Parts: sequence; C-alpha cells; structure tokens
Amino acid sequence: MKGVILGGGIGTRLDPLTEITNKHLLPVGKEPMIWHAVRQLLLSGITDIMVITSTHHMGSVVNSLGSGRRFGCEFTYRVQEEAGGIAHALALTRQFASDGRIVVLLGDNIFEYSIAPYVDEFRGQEHGARVLLKEVGDPERFGVAALDEQFILQIEEKPTDPKSNHAVVGCYMYDNRVFDFIDQTTPSARGELEITSVNNEYIARGALQYSFVHGRWTDAGTFESLNEANSLLLRNDNRILAHGA
Repeated sequence: MKGVILGGGIGTRLDPLTEITNKHLLPVGKEPMIWHAVRQLLLSGITDIMVITSTHHMGSVVNSLGSGRRFGCEFTYRVQEEAGGIAHALALTRQFASDGRIVVLLGDNIFEYSIAPYVDEFRGQEHGARVLLKEVGDPERFGVAALDEQFILQIEEKPTDPKSNHAVVGCYMYDNRVFDFIDQTTPSARGELEITSVNNEYIARGALQYSFVHGRWTDAGTFESLNEANSLLLRNDNRILAHGA
C-alpha cells in the first residue's frame, strides 16, 4: 500500500501568511503542518509516499521533507500546475499508485489519534474504497454523507440543507479503480474535478465503506481552524495518540 499527501493550492484563506510559504509548511504545534500527514502514514505502515504540491513553493516543500531519510520513508514529488481539484491532483499519482491500493491525506488535516486502525480496516476490505467521517457542527462546509449500517448511500458537496452532520474528512482510501472513476468525472461548476464525484462512483457500485474518526480533528485551512490545530498538537507535544490511550 502506498501513501499520497496532497499539499498544493495557494491557501488564500490564510493570506498574508501564505504569501511567503506554502500553507502546509506553516507551523502547527512544534512542526510544519505537512509533517503530521507524514507521521500518520508512517504509523499506518506506509513508507512509500508521493507528495503533490504546486509550483509556488515546491522548493520549500522539498527542503522541508527531503528524500524521506529523516522520517524513515521515501518521497516522490509531483507538481500540480493548476488548481484543478482534489481528484485532478490525485490523477497525477496514476503511474505511482496504479498497481495497488492508496491512502490519500489532505496535508492540512490534523487528527488527534492515529488513522492506523482505519487503514487496517481498509486492508481487510476485498475491494472498493473507504472514507473517514466526523460529526461536525457546520456540515454545510463539507461533503456530507447519508449512511446505512455499512455503506454510504450518498455524499452531497457543501449542501445548503445537509441530510446529516457527518462530514467526509480529508483521508481517502482507494483501490486501483479510482483512476478509471477520475477519468469518468467531469468538472464541476467551479471548474474542478471533485473528489465527491469519485466517491459517488464507488457508492453507485456499493463499494464505499466508512469509519468514524475518534478524537479531535480539524482542517487547518482557516485562521480559526489553524489555531485549533495548534492547540490540539501543542497539548500532545505533536504526538499522535494511539487508540485506547
């Protein structure tokens, strides 16, 4: 199994901080934000990782992560030259990941606890995909899932009238059919290839399972959520907690 960290974008909601550096290199706790995603994948037994970033600060990202030697892993890098959406960025990993399963993390998502148990659940699936859900107070900001006991019935992207408060967070796990589904996806009204469309292709085949996130979670893409991410990781000295701790 391989890992993918999506660390592109220009981070306009965090301007002017992002005028000088990539959003994913901003400090969260005592480390650059993107290091958290790396550590999550390592705790899940994944050491072959592709990092997708934009042209703006590619050199800074490489300077921070290097070859992977300091982490005990191996990095491969690709550049997303335009803001085409999560599915567009994921398509850049086709050659890297098409021979097996992948775990995809958005580089600004911070989890209090390890994602390893969820990755193990995915390993136990015969095929398909798995996403992580978290109950939130503002589901209209996210992709929102309607559920049955095992599968997701539908995901709506930023709905004005959410059917639940279960947000799909920035960790996605796919078998190698994901690239076929990306090829079938058409740009949304905002001109991007939406990951929700890809997830709904799995839903149509009864192949999208889910896990609920234990503990605190935030995306660090706004000043308020960046402050929450700092509070979360400073409290734990940037340690990722084990389940049952």
